[in-house]
Amino acid sequence: MSNNLKHKGFIGSIEYSEPDNILFGKVLGLNRVLISYEGKDVDELKKDFIDGIEHYLSVCEEEGIKPQKSFTGAFNVRIPSEIHGKAVLTAQEQGLTLNAFVRSAIEEKLQSNTRKPKGKNKQTV
Repeated sequence: MSNNLKHKGFIGSIEYSEPDNILFGKVLGLNRVLISYEGKDVDELKKDFIDGIEHYLSVCEEEGIKPQKSFTGAFNVRIPSEIHGKAVLTAQEQGLTLNAFVRSAIEEKLQSNTRKPKGKNKQTV
């Protein structure tokens, strides 16, 4: 089961507003445009999600603009300078660029999380 909607490479969130008794969401990973949608039920939410994306794509086509996609593959990470320095030195020792080192670290973390049974990845103090 997924807690996201997907259409033409776009990924959207699904949230619930109890006071308004409505489902709503927004397309994730966009930084220059907001595509939001809502519905009284799942079918209406999906329809509004798809309609929002189709409208965005048609406006981009009419205006000759390249549409932005969810998650372009580039992002900024803010970390303490000590960690930044250690990462650069470790990457160099391994013959990697910082980008390749960070990518590898993220891939390893994602793989280790998919191997754990649900509910087992919480830390206790």
